[in-house]
Amino acid sequence: MAKNKKGSDKKSRSAVDKAAKTGKKAAKNGSSGGDLAERISAAVRVTAGFDLGALVTDSTPGFDAGREEAETALAGSAQEVATLQERLYAESRGGGQRSLLLVIQGLDTSGKGGIMRHVVGLLDPQGVQITAFKAPTREERSHPFLWRIRRALPTPGMIGVFDRSQYEDVLIVRVHNLVPPSTWSRRYGQINAFEKSATDKGIRIVKVMLHIGSDEQKARLGERLARPDKYWKFNPGDIDERMRWSDYMAAYQAVLDKTATENAPWYVVPADQKWYARLAVQMILLHELRAMDPQWPAADFDVAEQQKRLAAT
Repeated sequence: MAKNKKGSDKKSRSAVDKAAKTGKKAAKNGSSGGDLAERISAAVRVTAGFDLGALVTDSTPGFDAGREEAETALAGSAQEVATLQERLYAESRGGGQRSLLLVIQGLDTSGKGGIMRHVVGLLDPQGVQITAFKAPTREERSHPFLWRIRRALPTPGMIGVFDRSQYEDVLIVRVHNLVPPSTWSRRYGQINAFEKSATDKGIRIVKVMLHIGSDEQKARLGERLARPDKYWKFNPGDIDERMRWSDYMAAYQAVLDKTATENAPWYVVPADQKWYARLAVQMILLHELRAMDPQWPAADFDVAEQQKRLAAT
């Protein structure tokens, strides 16, 4: 894959330059010891008994420094992520069947777009498949709810990213009573079976909920209404959805209770601090890629022979 270039983003470029000077220290900056990717991933991973309502949405689990250190650590880890991504891609060229799927869920203004720009945007675009799921089309409604999800799963060697996902069919569908409770209640089991089947085929599934607080969401919606350059992001329906806050919290809690599995874990990232949310998702991605440990494929030719041939030219 060609290396990703973000020439138009001066801030990202300067951050990468800064991280290059700090080296390995950047990847461990901001906490009391150990590896940052492991610490943050462990701190935000959903385990039995997790209570969404008890999570402090402006907290920074696993990281006790500030924004500047977070941005340095984010940039400092970019090269390792890029190398692992390239290894995953190369592995598939040698016949490997593995891929990774990053699912991003969250309420309006929770920062999904920022994750796409500041985390996914650091990846090599040739090795990324991004799917943004909107309201289902007529064709999609004519099929079972997982039909469009299956069609978007990443192919071998790729990192797939879902901006919203199959979970809309047990979130907005449940909150708005779009189908009978007997229908959406069956979907948790169907989703678990679907994800188990996908992982059995070599797709590593990583699910992230960006958890924004009610007050912070109100402030972000207010900013969109206060700035003409943000009007395009505002939808009057966002306020209607906000009025169903408690219903959405109950729906998300059910999702976490019923679909956080060993093979397809959930990570809940406090999202009031945008800089922390971006760092956390990057660290989760790094942690999962390390666990996959993709390998460079062996040469399918005689290396010494080709070296001799090249020397003779």
